[in-house]
Amino acid sequence: MKTVNILFCGTGGQGILTAAEIVGLAAMYDGYHVKKSEVHGMAQRGGSVESHLRFGKEVFSPIITNGEVDFMLSFDKGEHDRMIHLLKKDGKDLFQDFAEADKKITDKKFLNTYMLGILSKYLGLSKESWQKAMQDVFKSKFIEKNFEVFNSASSNGDEK
Repeated sequence: MKTVNILFCGTGGQGILTAAEIVGLAAMYDGYHVKKSEVHGMAQRGGSVESHLRFGKEVFSPIITNGEVDFMLSFDKGEHDRMIHLLKKDGKDLFQDFAEADKKITDKKFLNTYMLGILSKYLGLSKESWQKAMQDVFKSKFIEKNFEVFNSASSNGDEK
């Protein structure tokens, strides 16, 4: 299996680091080697945040080089525009999905979970690993709602 490179970007308070942590754990639970790097801009809500996540049979570096991002999840237009150069020619930019999700999801604290559901359709990680990762990361009082939102996105249509 080739290494999968995922870039998460947005601004502080959008759940960028949480989303990356969940994907990393799900990949690890499925037996992959995982590396993750986080870059924080201003250490407050609204500052630039990005997380590079790589998983595969064997991964040596957490940083994704220019033009090597397979999947880009951006939660902010400005950050999307700033980071788009990292996406490979045939990479999948999920910003359009984010714009659609932003209209569908009324409670914005579940927006990143919805985007993880969309991403899950492309990664081939087991549902059990996704659920275990979410249980490890989310507070118990929100876990059922997060499962519901994730499942609604992951089962909504076929891969694009």
